[in-house]
Amino acid sequence: MGQEIQIKGKDGSFMGYLATPEGGKGPGIICIQEVFGVNTWMRNIADDLAKQGYVALAPDLFWRLEPGVQINGEGETDFAKAFDLYGRFDVEKGIADIQDSITALRGHHGASTKVGTVGFCLGGFLSYMSSVRTDANANVGYYGVGIDSKLGEQANMKSPLMLHIAVEDQFVPKDAQKKVHDGLAGNAKVTIFDYEGQDHAFARKGGDAYRKEAAELAESRTLDFFKQHLA
Repeated sequence: MGQEIQIKGKDGSFMGYLATPEGGKGPGIICIQEVFGVNTWMRNIADDLAKQGYVALAPDLFWRLEPGVQINGEGETDFAKAFDLYGRFDVEKGIADIQDSITALRGHHGASTKVGTVGFCLGGFLSYMSSVRTDANANVGYYGVGIDSKLGEQANMKSPLMLHIAVEDQFVPKDAQKKVHDGLAGNAKVTIFDYEGQDHAFARKGGDAYRKEAAELAESRTLDFFKQHLA
């Protein structure tokens, strides 16, 4: 079980959910939220990474709009609120908050100097952006929405990136997926895995789209990737 802490950023302090491994120390991972905030699922992700030996921190990236958002359902009202927040979210400020979170975690709370990111949906896009705009050591993005619109930034990619793409993603059309594949094909820092037959959020345990086999395969690849780059 983790705890809520305050992250001191350049624009103010905001909440983050921190989970630490049994030994109290390890490489750090920033867990980047979906459009549902730092909800039960994101906290579980951080807890699971802590069990694997990582110091995991899930920062509240919606704090400027509404601090402490936790949307735990998938009903019509839940999605309406989530998409409203997503529509008002400032990506540039979000990336700055991720960098502030990396800085806060690096060398503190038991974390080593190596810190990675892992994100889902909106967070998957922000993990891609973190590989370009932050000093994270490694990044993993699950079914990121909008990566195709920022492919021009890859020339400035600083750290390794792994992307998990849901082939039947209702929010990332196949033409957008093709742009990502074609655009990143020559980038030696990038590894991409496709999950045939899977929809958006196939790794969200308890969600409508969750598929155990695909989720566990993606998780094993993610953990191997972090072991390689953060150990």
